Amino acid sequence: MTVSTLLPSPVTPSYARLAEAYSGLGIRELTAAEQLPSGAGWVGAADLAAGGTALDAFLAWDNAQVVRDYGHQARPDVIASFGFHRYAWPACLLVTVPWFLHRRVPRVPVADVAFQRSSGQIALRTREFACLPDDPAAELPGARVVADEEALRGEVRDAVAEHLGPVLEGFGPRMRRGRRALWGMATDEIVEGLWYVGALLGEEARAMAELDALLPGTAKPYVGTPGFRELTAPDGRRLPTRDRASCCFFYTVRPDDTCVTCPRTCDADRVQRLSAAS
Repeated sequence: MTVSTLLPSPVTPSYARLAEAYSGLGIRELTAAEQLPSGAGWVGAADLAAGGTALDAFLAWDNAQVVRDYGHQARPDVIASFGFHRYAWPACLLVTVPWFLHRRVPRVPVADVAFQRSSGQIALRTREFACLPDDPAAELPGARVVADEEALRGEVRDAVAEHLGPVLEGFGPRMRRGRRALWGMATDEIVEGLWYVGALLGEEARAMAELDALLPGTAKPYVGTPGFRELTAPDGRRLPTRDRASCCFFYTVRPDDTCVTCPRTCDADRVQRLSAAS
């Protein structure tokens, strides 16, 4: 991951720390006066939210990838689900990583974000962020000070919903799922992204605990809890896993190759796969 910005913002240190751990995403912070990049594969989040031709072109990439890698077409709703995941997973990190690392929660409305999927880059403007009273950034322009950790968790939930809500409106008709299922997918994107990055940063246990507090199962519009639990390997090691709130439908492409956190994957298979990977 790479980070580029002309001037440091309140979230620049968080994105820089992420860059050290994860090379799969490039984050480009823009000033208020800069335009979002366009052309050369860039797509605005607002354009994805609007559906139409921009979303058609975005999903054509997923369709071509499935045909190339697996030799056959997938259902249109499955392609749309893949496309949503590949956008939402990194988009959620724009909010959750600054919260996790520096207790700062940027607002990232769709009008201020663009994505270039082939190179794994996101461009964004940060106009406003929430923080705690003792944060030195509380005096900066755009800061909104909240009372405590629970209030800050509410800001995380609100910021992600502000961004993903419109995106789900664009993808939703193509995914052919109800509102609850769509927000179950959003819940999974929040959890899977920060859990993965937390492990890269050597803070997996803290990431899991923070996510449990962030998503207690009663925070609407989100659906379910992170679903973390532990399994035991044959050698006695504890293996963290979770049960997803939604299904990505990858089994419709390769029936014998489910995700390790899929509700369809039994515990015996999880233990075998997790033991081999660790």
